[in-house]
Amino acid sequence: MPNRFSNLPNRRAIIDRRAIADRLAELPAGNTSDLRQASARMLKDALDAGRAEIMRRFEEHPTRGLEAAAGQAFLTDQLLRLLWDFTVQRLYPNNNPTAAERMTLIAVGGYGRGEMAPHSDIDIGFLSPWKRTGWCEQVIESMLYSLWDMGLKVGHSSRSLDEMIRMAKSDVTVRTALLEGRYVWGDTELYDEASRRFRLEVQSDTRGFIAEKLAERDQRHRKMGDSRYVVEPNVKEGKGGLRDLHTLFWIAKDAYGVQRAAELVEKGLLTRQEYRRFHRAENFLWAVRCHLHRMAGRAEDRLTFDMQREIAARMAYADRPGKLAVERFMQFYFLQAKTVGDLTGVFLAHLDETFAARGRRFGLPFIRRSPRKLHGFVLDRGRLALPRDDFFREDPVRLIELFSLADLHGVEVHPLAMRAASRDAKLVDDYRRDKRANALFLDLLTSPRDPETVLRWMNEAGVFGRFVPDFGRVVAQMQFDMYHHYTVDEHTIRAVGLLSRIDRGLLKDEHPIATALFPQIVSRRALYVAVLLHDIAKGRGGDHSILGAEVAERLCPRLGLSPAETETVAWLVRWHLLMSATAFKRDLSDFKTILDFAATVASPQRLMMLMVLTIVDIRAVGPGTWNGWKRQLIGDLYEAAEEVLRRGHKQRGRGERVAAKQDALAQALGWDAAAFRKLVKNLPESYWVAEPADVLERNARLIQGADGRRLSVDAQPDAELGATLVTIYAADHPGIFYRIAGAIHAAGGNIIDARIHTTREGMALDNFLVQDPLGRPFDDPGQLDRLKSAIGDALLNRARITERLKAKPLPRARAEAFQIEPAVLIDNHASNRFTVVEVNARDRPALLYHLANALFQSKVTIHSAHVATYGERAVDTFYVTDLIGDKIDATVRMRTLERRLLEAATEGPLAEAA
Repeated sequence: MPNRFSNLPNRRAIIDRRAIADRLAELPAGNTSDLRQASARMLKDALDAGRAEIMRRFEEHPTRGLEAAAGQAFLTDQLLRLLWDFTVQRLYPNNNPTAAERMTLIAVGGYGRGEMAPHSDIDIGFLSPWKRTGWCEQVIESMLYSLWDMGLKVGHSSRSLDEMIRMAKSDVTVRTALLEGRYVWGDTELYDEASRRFRLEVQSDTRGFIAEKLAERDQRHRKMGDSRYVVEPNVKEGKGGLRDLHTLFWIAKDAYGVQRAAELVEKGLLTRQEYRRFHRAENFLWAVRCHLHRMAGRAEDRLTFDMQREIAARMAYADRPGKLAVERFMQFYFLQAKTVGDLTGVFLAHLDETFAARGRRFGLPFIRRSPRKLHGFVLDRGRLALPRDDFFREDPVRLIELFSLADLHGVEVHPLAMRAASRDAKLVDDYRRDKRANALFLDLLTSPRDPETVLRWMNEAGVFGRFVPDFGRVVAQMQFDMYHHYTVDEHTIRAVGLLSRIDRGLLKDEHPIATALFPQIVSRRALYVAVLLHDIAKGRGGDHSILGAEVAERLCPRLGLSPAETETVAWLVRWHLLMSATAFKRDLSDFKTILDFAATVASPQRLMMLMVLTIVDIRAVGPGTWNGWKRQLIGDLYEAAEEVLRRGHKQRGRGERVAAKQDALAQALGWDAAAFRKLVKNLPESYWVAEPADVLERNARLIQGADGRRLSVDAQPDAELGATLVTIYAADHPGIFYRIAGAIHAAGGNIIDARIHTTREGMALDNFLVQDPLGRPFDDPGQLDRLKSAIGDALLNRARITERLKAKPLPRARAEAFQIEPAVLIDNHASNRFTVVEVNARDRPALLYHLANALFQSKVTIHSAHVATYGERAVDTFYVTDLIGDKIDATVRMRTLERRLLEAATEGPLAEAA
């Protein structure tokens, strides 16, 4: 029995090879085809029984991933041996084989390692000494047909020894697969000869192999998002996943002749403690992968949201106060992914010492500077290293100083120094209040160089979370939603990096206002600390903004901030969501919105800092979360609030702004005075306040082009906003808004904002911002034509919207994995003129249409609609009045409105539109 499976308990319960061999021997003789099919059916039964036993054990012990993976490989070994023997003894017997008819069967790839998930491919190779004979080809073909009849996915090759060597030398993928080659059955002398030649003729170029595997790894990381903290990770291919462990093992096998992971300790590549961490991470990742395959019923390696919740339950994770079971499971997942990264760094350091003593280091640049003031640290080929192993124990503040010096001099930390920092990180516990340590940390956080990279190193070493225990609580913590792309610690470090780039003027084209304001911010370091702490209290239960402000009040004095700076940081953390919530969920043309926001901010300095914090917070959520529309809303809110704070809480300037817009429009249009006066007189003041100059011009030209027609539709993509402006000029009538919304949804569009106006002549002038399902503008001419046609049909009653939506539903996203209870908030204080209705619900196709229809059924007039989407959660806000223009304040009517909106927000069949 191979040592590889010696730890697998009660192997005979999985498959009893002797018993099955006896049953195969009892099959009556017949023609070759019938006999092969009969043997395949018997082996298929054995396969199913073996898999059932492996899964039974796995369900009893759902964390034993390596045991389950080894069980699958063991079962495959036994089946292949039975099939081989039956094929060469009963189907194609050859009692006197020639030397050319010797053949051996090897396992390669993951199967060669002795690790297989339930639906992994079976990678095998047939080796012969020279060109294959007719008998060899008969045996290979028969075995493959039998394996396919058993329902197995087989990756196979058949080569002579010379072909094997030639292919391995020319193709690194083949070399990698053969590196893990393992004898299964057949001619043992031939296998030994193949192993000897591979070792002597192929493994001589170890340095080139290492370089190729590391380049391959880096390319794979970039493809998968280049972070081990993405919230839907790929367990096999993602950063910190199984493939990274495999890469480490391949290199160790090629460079050091390691056959089993445990030998990494004997070779001095890992300590015993590090090997235990390696084994735990590998076992956990294999358990997750086996659960994924089992649940999906196919090869599936992406840990999607719906899978996460189910696997957490299967692995017996439970909810804790402030943290769901699925969040606890994913936090442990990310900690194991971090372990993989730590061990890879240590391993590469050994490689570097062994194979790159002369010349360029693996994947690392030359360092041309030689800093002198290293405070006892030393440089090892351009990397910051320790002079002796007990250097941190002599003065634990050096754990902070290590990273501070790396930032100051722009050098990398040596992996062995990272290993020592990780080992000794606990020593910093007693130095959290040390003034020098806190000063070094604050200097690093507010560095004018690249604090993001060095803070990430500090986090990887475990020093960050030890020195700031509140940060340690959010390390590897995911948020179970579709909005956040990264764990809390990774999101925070990315936000600090974005802040630094704005500070250094590197993002002035994307954020001109924030870049221009930065020099005016009095306390730079208060802003940096606020960005660090804005999400520090997530996962504690309760409002993380309020709890985070309490953390800030406690932590800031320790870091050396003044009382005034501490107060500012606590305020910023407390209100860090205020600006985005106001900009995205409220009507900025309603002056009460601006007054309420400005009253909370109360200070131009706070306003500047809050805007910059809001920008970096949104951008650090993940790719695609920041766009031109959000940039415009945040900018508009900042300018309006800044004017209020500068000029006082009076609505001065509104009339001047309207007059300035009208003057600019008159110049742009070039109309005669009478025609322009008619346009101005026809449109209410709220229209002139709400719409920007470019929209005013487009609307005016649409009205002019309508030339008395009762319906005109225009759609113009706006690349800067990342959306398409759709304008409808039509005879106003009850229900027009929901009909337009339904038509846009039926044409494949998502509405992100809507401003509804009624002229004094009774015409509706409605502006919608529309994106496609991927968050891009509608810019294809065919799309735009379909959009206009759908709106025209809906308003002219040429098609029933409900039927169109049923016939062409938009794709339902992964939002189904999340439970969100819909909520309706009706607020009569947020606006002086309107009742503000906010609906929180799970995002789904045509949600806005359903809500607008419910408002129509409730005899409510919509004046504006604002749509914000946070992953699977949608927040739709409506500014409404009753049919005569008054607020809705009667209790009975408010309850009826709430009930109808809750019904509309709850998923179900499409309600018939009236």
